[in-house]
Amino acid sequence: MKVVTLQAPGGLDRLEVQEGEAPGEPGPGEIRVRLHASSLNFHDYGVVAGKMPTEDGRVPMSDGAGVVEAVGEGVDDFAVGDAVVSTFFPSWLEGPARIGDFTSVPGDGVDGYARERVVRPAHWFTRQPEGWSHAQSATLTTAGLTAWRALVVDGGLKAGDTVLVLGTGGVSIFALQFARMMGARVIATSSSDAKLETLRELGAEHVIHYRDEPEWGRKVKELTGGAGVDHVIEVGGPGTLPQSIEAVRIGGHISLIGVLTGRGGEVPTAKLMAKQARLQGLIVGSRRHQMEMIRAIEASDLRPVIDREFALEEIAEAFRHQEAGRHFGKICLTW
Repeated sequence: MKVVTLQAPGGLDRLEVQEGEAPGEPGPGEIRVRLHASSLNFHDYGVVAGKMPTEDGRVPMSDGAGVVEAVGEGVDDFAVGDAVVSTFFPSWLEGPARIGDFTSVPGDGVDGYARERVVRPAHWFTRQPEGWSHAQSATLTTAGLTAWRALVVDGGLKAGDTVLVLGTGGVSIFALQFARMMGARVIATSSSDAKLETLRELGAEHVIHYRDEPEWGRKVKELTGGAGVDHVIEVGGPGTLPQSIEAVRIGGHISLIGVLTGRGGEVPTAKLMAKQARLQGLIVGSRRHQMEMIRAIEASDLRPVIDREFALEEIAEAFRHQEAGRHFGKICLTW
């Protein structure tokens, strides 16, 4: 079977597509999945680019979607022919957050899904949304579930709330879509006029060109009558957090998800304290969260925004497309 491996110390030119030995029959509690799609995330890029070192020969990619080919003894959740999608934290099934690193995450601490077949415990997967393609489903494992947990699980999103999303990456676009799906209003930022127009088409009530409005936190307050937003999807990190704190309402919720502008920096703690806002870090979510998200998706007509699809053999090219930053929504691999 085809399999992609990453040679140490990493780098896009060290991704190798080769022939590997296909897995055998699943054991008790396991399933064999014929994989058909994955999607690119900032975390995956960090691994393959060598910025998050992993073992030599690691199979990358955290997201995997495909069809069950065989089931082992004692597997009741799935049957042959079921369409399934992977989970980010295979051992976090439900309950409060229990994992604070990536040692168990496919594509980082263990081998991932850039290959044609895999045998894994059945609880490493959930079913796909009814009627979704493999590529569409593969966008849910990391980006979709991160946005869902930020807004719904941790944020308690309700109809009439106002959500601020930063940029047009996968998490931000899913957050916009989930917010609109649940009757919330959205303010979105970008540095591209074309992307701002697309954000409007997706349902953003207001858009802000953050290069033209460097103090965009004040602009957000102006657009909300001085109150600020209920939720902020904060993917930038230290470079954008001060503006997000300015933008959030008193008692609001900031989901700290990304570190696009760096891993450390100054935080206006006095303003955060005065706002009495909740600043909560998070990393994706549990299997139970994913199942609940998929149930909600099936009650709506939501479909993910996919910028472009690449073949498995084009994985390096796909990451270069991500690296260029011109994409809108998700980039997928399909095979």
